[in-house]
Amino acid sequence: MAAARTPRPSFRCAECGWTTAKWVGRCGECQAWGTVVEAGAPTSGPRTTAVAAVASPARQIGEVDAHEARYRPTGVGEFDRVLGGGMVPGAVVLLAGEPGVGKSTLVLDVAARAASTGQRVLYVTGEESASQVRMRADRIGAIQDGLLLAAETDLATVLGHVEQIQPDLLILDSVQTIGSADVDGTPGGVSQVREVASAVIGVAKRTAMPVVLVGHVTKDGSIAGPRVLEHLVDVVCQFEGDRHAQLRMVRAVKNRFGSTDEVGCFALAENGITSLADPSGLFLSGQRDPVPGTCVTITLDGRRPMPVEIQALTTHQFSSNPRRTTAGVDSARVSMTLAVLHGRLGVDTAARDVYVATVGGARVTEPACDLAIALAVVGARRELTVHHGLIAIGEVGLTGEVRSAIGLQRRLAEAARLGFTRAIVPAAGDLGTVPDSLEVIRVANLHEAVATAERVEKVRNSDPVPLRRV
Repeated sequence: MAAARTPRPSFRCAECGWTTAKWVGRCGECQAWGTVVEAGAPTSGPRTTAVAAVASPARQIGEVDAHEARYRPTGVGEFDRVLGGGMVPGAVVLLAGEPGVGKSTLVLDVAARAASTGQRVLYVTGEESASQVRMRADRIGAIQDGLLLAAETDLATVLGHVEQIQPDLLILDSVQTIGSADVDGTPGGVSQVREVASAVIGVAKRTAMPVVLVGHVTKDGSIAGPRVLEHLVDVVCQFEGDRHAQLRMVRAVKNRFGSTDEVGCFALAENGITSLADPSGLFLSGQRDPVPGTCVTITLDGRRPMPVEIQALTTHQFSSNPRRTTAGVDSARVSMTLAVLHGRLGVDTAARDVYVATVGGARVTEPACDLAIALAVVGARRELTVHHGLIAIGEVGLTGEVRSAIGLQRRLAEAARLGFTRAIVPAAGDLGTVPDSLEVIRVANLHEAVATAERVEKVRNSDPVPLRRV
């Protein structure tokens, strides 16, 4: 009788489930590093699970109380906007961002405002000492009696604090610094992050306690840790911003309780972080008199319209190859716009350095800003001053046509609210209801757009309607 074969060990990727006969450092399917672990010998037959007694019988969906999932405002208006109205009991929110962007400052402000309403908040810090968090709280005015602070890195101890305090809100800063003694690996590893997240999420769902997890990001900007972390949580928010600018933005990448089209704006200063319900003033220069090479457009960031001023400058080239320098705009779209201006309008920038930038650190990525970029470049090249009450919206095609943009009605309503008096928009597309204070000029191509801007410039001195800056 032949001897029974010893089953060969197998290894499985914790991210995608890819299997291999030997251990490798990088998954051959999803290309993730350090996610291949030993899966053990295969079993002889399928596994079965014993039937357990039902503790809570199933109910008709109409009998389920929907008020149990009501929103609870955090007191930070822009954060509530992104979440859909506030924190839902039992919801787990993952807030990720680059180091130094202000994640800890934001969650500490959220904790203090929640504690000021009578809630009991537990703030667990694994990256800093309790005294360091206290210093930040003194600086931003986050000292509240209902805010409890614990500096812990052990999962069992964190769960013990939760069991003892029974908080109304738990903040874990950050999930990559907490480790479990029952799982192999260092804190921040794939298995450790999965274990910590699963344990915290289980407590949150069982006790209806909302949780905010602070997460790190990798070099490419993605959330560190296993991908399953983003699947387990209810809301995933990205905290964005430039260290050299005061503007910070929070975007919802995933939201089980609301829309992912909202964006929250904040201003980060020495004394803390404040919500910006109307960030228009950050993206518009304070120039009283019109200057050649500028044009304002209205962008849509999610569902939120925001004005952005685009500035352009053309100078004689100082090297053998002309420079194309951009800040806040897509360099590829700027290069394409320069080519269209040269080929269709004869605006020659081949022997000149071109600089295109936005005001206030705003980032423009949507094609609807092409027309504003084109008018700014034409203004810089021809010394054309675009009227200070004019905005331009539209995508520019390679043939020079001006294409329609989505959300024109919301953009025009925001322009009228800010005091703009004229708008150059594509000839195609539904405008909806246009405000009475806004004159809409529809153009089909770049020729008409530039001619309109020049015509408006000639009569700008006779326009008595001032621009109201917010």
